[in-house]
Amino acid sequence: MEQQEKLTLAAVAREAGVSAPTVSKVINGRDDVSADTRAKVLTVLARTGYKSPLQQRRNVSGRQAVEIVFDSLNSAYAVEVLNGVLEYAAESDIEVLLNVTGKQGASTLTAEQRAQRIIDEGRCGMIVVTSAFGAAHLDAFHRRGIPVVVIDPLNPPPGDVVSVGTTNWAGGKDATSHLLELGHRRIAYIGGPDAAECNQARLHGYMAALRAEGVPVEDQYIISGHFRSEHGANGMKALLQLEQRPTAIFAASDSIALGVLAEARRQKIRVPEDMSLVGFDGTYQAEESVPALTSVTQPLQEMGRAALRFILRQMRGEVLDSRRVELVTRLVVRESTAPPRDYQRG
Repeated sequence: MEQQEKLTLAAVAREAGVSAPTVSKVINGRDDVSADTRAKVLTVLARTGYKSPLQQRRNVSGRQAVEIVFDSLNSAYAVEVLNGVLEYAAESDIEVLLNVTGKQGASTLTAEQRAQRIIDEGRCGMIVVTSAFGAAHLDAFHRRGIPVVVIDPLNPPPGDVVSVGTTNWAGGKDATSHLLELGHRRIAYIGGPDAAECNQARLHGYMAALRAEGVPVEDQYIISGHFRSEHGANGMKALLQLEQRPTAIFAASDSIALGVLAEARRQKIRVPEDMSLVGFDGTYQAEESVPALTSVTQPLQEMGRAALRFILRQMRGEVLDSRRVELVTRLVVRESTAPPRDYQRG
């Protein structure tokens, strides 16, 4: 067996035009190999069907295991993505191992140590739904040949990392256009982190819809923060302090929207009679809230399924047509939106 592996490594080295130790460095994720050489070796490895130790690994149950990493599971968004992963894993006989990083981040391990631990623990791939893993982590995973897919990344991942998201810009435009069609002109946006890619896309969709109708974009109506309910409540408080309050709010997540609803109740503001509200995600919480929340629906379970599907394709050595997948969003109108008070249609 050992002799066969040496011959396989030697054959890969000859075809790639490099030395066997160089092939070994690529397989083991060493960083003292140029990007061009690494790409050449990885291409030959995939073409020859060579199975690295990572690809041959199984966990103690004898099944291939994929790890999925979240910041937390305290949101309907995370739960629905996880359900999609678990459903597809059951169909594919893959074991899913859950890792919740918490507010303190992934761990005290360096990116290189974290990548090596994935190999040592027999993980065959990783689905990342967290901001705790930055470019250094993703690069370390890639150099070791660990298949990785990032779901709805806060920051653009390196070009060689697969990401799954949705049409955030179109969703932001649809949400705002719906409010404009109802007759609203003072529309606020309560969003997530300024630097988050998905937040920027939703914000730009909001701005595009306003400008298309000749409505000025007012800085005082744009509030950034986090995709959490407390941010929605605080954003609502700030908007209510304005001399000219908005008549409608587009919240960049359902969690933010639920915070807005909670604060509206505390302030005796009726939704939608006094103020309309649109969320983003389309989680079960949107359907169950009172009033039921108009929301831009993301296909969250399908995002989870797609992420695992791309992990398995990478494990099989398939060449992917695209490294970025965007699934379509859809506006679902429920009870939280209505024309502004005293609005007369022309």
